[in-house]
Amino acid sequence: MSQIIEVKVPDIGDFAEVPVIELYVKVGDSIKVDDAIATLESDKATMDVPSTVAGTVKEVLVQLGAKVGEGTVLIKVETGASAPAASSPPLQGEGQGGDGSNAQRSPTHPPDETAKQPTKPPNNGGQVSAYPSLPLEGGGAKAPATLAPALPAGAKVHASPSVRAYARELGVDLNKVPATGPKNRIVKEDLTKYVKGVMSGATAAPVAAGASLGGGLDLLPWPKVDFAKFGEIEVKPLSRIKKISGQNLSRNWVMIPAVTYHEDADITDIEAFRVLLNKENEKGGASTGLSTGSAKLTMLAFLMKACVKGLQKFPEFNSSLDGDNLVLKKYFNIGFAADTPNGLVVPVVKNVDKKSVFELAQESGDLAKQARDGKLKPADMSGACFTISSLGGIGGTYFAPIVNAPEVAILGVNKSAMKPVWDGKAFVPRLVLPLSLTADHRVIDGALATRFNVYIAQLLADFRRVAL
Repeated sequence: MSQIIEVKVPDIGDFAEVPVIELYVKVGDSIKVDDAIATLESDKATMDVPSTVAGTVKEVLVQLGAKVGEGTVLIKVETGASAPAASSPPLQGEGQGGDGSNAQRSPTHPPDETAKQPTKPPNNGGQVSAYPSLPLEGGGAKAPATLAPALPAGAKVHASPSVRAYARELGVDLNKVPATGPKNRIVKEDLTKYVKGVMSGATAAPVAAGASLGGGLDLLPWPKVDFAKFGEIEVKPLSRIKKISGQNLSRNWVMIPAVTYHEDADITDIEAFRVLLNKENEKGGASTGLSTGSAKLTMLAFLMKACVKGLQKFPEFNSSLDGDNLVLKKYFNIGFAADTPNGLVVPVVKNVDKKSVFELAQESGDLAKQARDGKLKPADMSGACFTISSLGGIGGTYFAPIVNAPEVAILGVNKSAMKPVWDGKAFVPRLVLPLSLTADHRVIDGALATRFNVYIAQLLADFRRVAL
């Protein structure tokens, strides 16, 4: 005999209003026990809510963006009399609490399941990590539970969407990862431990073409130092943004054979033009009939238009590597690095080729404000073809930005400065903008990178070229 069962949010710790950022089911779907229903994201963790029952979804009671807490009903499921049920499943979390405690508490399992549960790795003395913690080097950690053997090729892998996304990001074949979760499910600790084994050389694991994890580097373990014995210290956890971006930047720095090329652009005329337009805009655009609205034209808007022309002229820069294939994109989305109180984020302006510099100034300003306020959505930070990282407001001369994979190049921009430039007869003062282009050498060689850099400098020196 069938019955309707409510599937609720289990114990998620001390969180009361956690937003739903992903929904994986709809009315009419058939689900099994442990299938992911939704993903919740707090300021400390991202977690998947698995189903406690098997059956057919009869009603979905939450929407994307809804805030939920322990006991909130997510869905109603029609089950058969023999449908399995679990009283309170663990969430598949992506982080830990900022105070070093777990972002969610492990529920009590029924007696007949207790013996099947793996030993949970220790929390390493309260250290906070963007990903589940690993046993400490040199002893100190409990022996891990016996791992289930890796799955044969073609076998069905049991893993949550967040674990699958994490595996895709690292280029790991989940069939090679031993599972310790309930019902032979791969959890994030399994994936992290597998990657650590490959990086240390303890595990020999083939990976997809173009996605080597660097197992042959034979890296030494990270040094453990008691800094307090040298003097007074203060320990502060990294922000969530820094933890996540740190993982990505480390991977990009190790995996991408990047080279940085430098070029100076004469922006004397375009800067004068920009200042003139802003003055006219303050007066209501009386002279030109054009108005930028509330936003002032920035050099970033001109840089975006110049970069789009560069991507169109040199299409290799508007591409991504996919194994042995090069994916050439026909759209032009530009990301720009934005400094926020919690760390660096990269909002993305879409379809830059179809927008004016006025529209680009307005949109980039709005996105930068949302970044500072912590209100950017995942869609606001995805889909970039090329990134601009500008330090012009701070200073500096040149720097080597890290390529933002899966892009193949990034343009670094420093502070402009007046310099004496020889015009053939005399030295004249010109406003010079240093450009630093970092490119993936697997796709872009030195000659192509230099041509791109020179072309961008030419466009900025005479912006009329953009119309050609």
